[in-house]
Amino acid sequence: MSPKSVVLSVFILFLSFGLCFGFYIEDKYNETNYKYYTGPRRLMKQQHEHFMRRTRRSKGRVNVDDYGAIANDGRDDTEAFEKAWNEACSRGYILVVPEKCVYYLKPITFSGPCQPNTAFKVYGTIKAWPHMSAYEKDRRLWIMFDNVLNLVVDGGGIIDGNGWKWWQNSCKVNKSLPCKDAPTAVTFSQCNNLKVVNLNFKNAQQMHVRFQRCFNVTASNLVVTAPGNSPNTDGIHVTETQTMVISNSVIGTGDDCISIVSGSNNIRVTNVICGPGHGISIGSLGAGNSEAEVSDVVVNRAILKGTTNGVRIKTWQGGYGYAKNIKFMNIVMRNVTNPIIIDQNYCDQKEPCPEQESAVQLSNVVYQNIRGTSASEVAIKFECSKTVRCREIYLQDVILTPEDGGDTGTVAACENVVYANRGKLHPQCSFS
Repeated sequence: MSPKSVVLSVFILFLSFGLCFGFYIEDKYNETNYKYYTGPRRLMKQQHEHFMRRTRRSKGRVNVDDYGAIANDGRDDTEAFEKAWNEACSRGYILVVPEKCVYYLKPITFSGPCQPNTAFKVYGTIKAWPHMSAYEKDRRLWIMFDNVLNLVVDGGGIIDGNGWKWWQNSCKVNKSLPCKDAPTAVTFSQCNNLKVVNLNFKNAQQMHVRFQRCFNVTASNLVVTAPGNSPNTDGIHVTETQTMVISNSVIGTGDDCISIVSGSNNIRVTNVICGPGHGISIGSLGAGNSEAEVSDVVVNRAILKGTTNGVRIKTWQGGYGYAKNIKFMNIVMRNVTNPIIIDQNYCDQKEPCPEQESAVQLSNVVYQNIRGTSASEVAIKFECSKTVRCREIYLQDVILTPEDGGDTGTVAACENVVYANRGKLHPQCSFS
C-alpha cells in the first residue's frame, strides 16, 4: 500500500469514529446506557482525585483547622469557619474542609464580595448543629453563600442537615403542631457564575439546596438524599435564577427532586435520577394571588423511580402570569404515580382553597419520548384552569402502561386543555 493510501485510510478511520460518536451523543436516551452518564460513586471518585490534585498544587489554601476548628469532637466550629472564610474571601484563597473530619456548624453566612478565585472545598463532612434553639434568629437558613461571584463549591464531601428533629416537629408529621419554618440546608443567594459540583447533600432540615437570584449556575455530579417520608425536603430548589444547568445527579428526598419556581428562565436539567420524592416540578406558582414568570425550561434524559409524581406543573388558583416554553423529553418512568400532570388547582394547606377566576397561563409545553410504567390508572392528567385554559400542549411518542401489567390499562384525564399529538401516544385524552 502506498504512503498516500495509508494516510487516506487513517483519515477515513478517524472520520468514522467521529461520525459514530456524533450519532451516539445525539441518539435518543437509552436507559441501559444511563449508568455511563451518571454513576455517583464513580463520578465522586474521579472528581475527588482531580480536586485533590488541584488543591495540593495550590499555594493559596486556608484549612479550617488552622483557625481553631476541631474535628470529630461534636463541638461548635462556627467561629473557626467564619475566620477561615474571611481570610479566604479577602485574599482569593481556597477554604479547605479536610477529609475524614466532621465539623458542626450553627447558622452561618459566607458573604462576599470576595477576591477572584475564592473557592470552598468540602472533602470531609459539615454537619448541622443539633439544637433547634440555635436557629431562632432566622429559622429559614443554616448555611448561606451571599453575593460571591465566580465561586466554586466542590470536593466530594458531605453536607448533612441533621434534620431528624426538625422532621419530628413538622406540622406535616404531627398534625397537632403549628406550621413553622425550618432551615434550608444550603442557600446560594446572588451568586453569579457559580459552580456547585461533586458534593453529597443529605438529611436537610427542610430544602437541601436553594439557588435564589443567581445567574449562570452549574450544579453537577450531586447526590442529594433524605428519607421518602421527610417533610418538605426538596432536593434542588430554583427561584429567580437565570441560565442554569443541573446535570449528572442523583436525587431522592421527601419532596420534589427539583422544583423550579417564579423568576426562573433558561434552566436545563439533564441526566438526572429522581426517587423517592415528588418528581420534577415547575412550581408551585401563583400562591397568594401572586404573579409567576417561568420560561425556557428543558428536562432531558431522566429516570424517575417510585415517585408520587413524574413531571409536574402546579399552580394555585388566583395567581397570574405565565409558565411557557417548557420541554420534558427522553424520560423513563418506573412505577410512578401521576407520571405526567398539570395541576392548576394546587392547594397545599389545611383549609380548602376557594375557587378563583385568575390563573397562571400555561403554554407551549412539550412532552416527547416519555415511556415507562404508571402506579396509578390515570397516567396523564391535565387539570387546567376553567377560565385560563392550557394551550399549545404537545405530546409526541408518549407510552405509559400499568406497573402491575393489568388488563385495564391506563387512562388520561383532561380538562380545559388544547393539545396536539404526533407519533405514538398512550393513553389519549377523551373529552365528553
